[in-house]
Amino acid sequence: MPELPEVETTRRGIESLVSNKTISGVTIHNAGLRWPVPDFLPEILPGQRVLAVERRSKYLLFRLDRGTLIIHLGMTGHLRLVSPGAERRKHDHVEIHFDDETTLCYNDPRRFGAMLWTGDDPLQHERLRDLGPEPLGESFTPEYLYERSRRRSVAVKVFLMDAKIVVGVGNIYANEALFRAGISPQRPAGKVSRAGFEKLVVAVKEILTAAIAAGGTTIRDFADTEGRPGYFSQELRVYGRAGMPCVSCHGPIRQVRLGQRSTYFCPSCQV
Repeated sequence: MPELPEVETTRRGIESLVSNKTISGVTIHNAGLRWPVPDFLPEILPGQRVLAVERRSKYLLFRLDRGTLIIHLGMTGHLRLVSPGAERRKHDHVEIHFDDETTLCYNDPRRFGAMLWTGDDPLQHERLRDLGPEPLGESFTPEYLYERSRRRSVAVKVFLMDAKIVVGVGNIYANEALFRAGISPQRPAGKVSRAGFEKLVVAVKEILTAAIAAGGTTIRDFADTEGRPGYFSQELRVYGRAGMPCVSCHGPIRQVRLGQRSTYFCPSCQV
């Protein structure tokens, strides 16, 4: 599943290709995504210009003249801009055509993504309004996490992945940040000290910043390509390394399940 760094890489790649373009038409081949694609998009989108492409959590916000197109990539979705006459690919569910004859294609084999519309403030949309702060934003602080975690018995990794606490820290990066901070993912969130959260906030910001930089070099062009950023795989220290030696102490990396997600950690380095 695309996580925050991959979605941010997609945002940057797509924005550079579609900004200031005017939509000339919309083709819906399959409206059956996680939530149905609104059937009125072919009527209201043409004539509107793309003012900006922003991101909130894992949602892409295409700011247009009269509203916002909200896109979620789900587990397997991706976007690409194709040239005139390009052949439609399997699982291209929605096509947004521009006045320069290029087309933005939304492709999603498993159809767990979404394409929604709002004419109001998109941050107040029902899918976005209850989300926590951005992990790279100023409001994501050790004090914030410490206060939200008090009297919480849930494992700190599950707490960190709760989108109402903080958005976009998916499974891969939660594992990596907890390792960097030296905190066991199994420790109850309410038992993590203020000093522990100071380390964890720094680790989350460093990991995500580095992953965005790495993803940005993986796909250089979303035009006529698969438009799939790569994961931060070359830098992973614990994720997917069960039984392998820890890069710090050389003891074996353990794997458990927390919150129905695979969790990797070093029992010696993370306490």
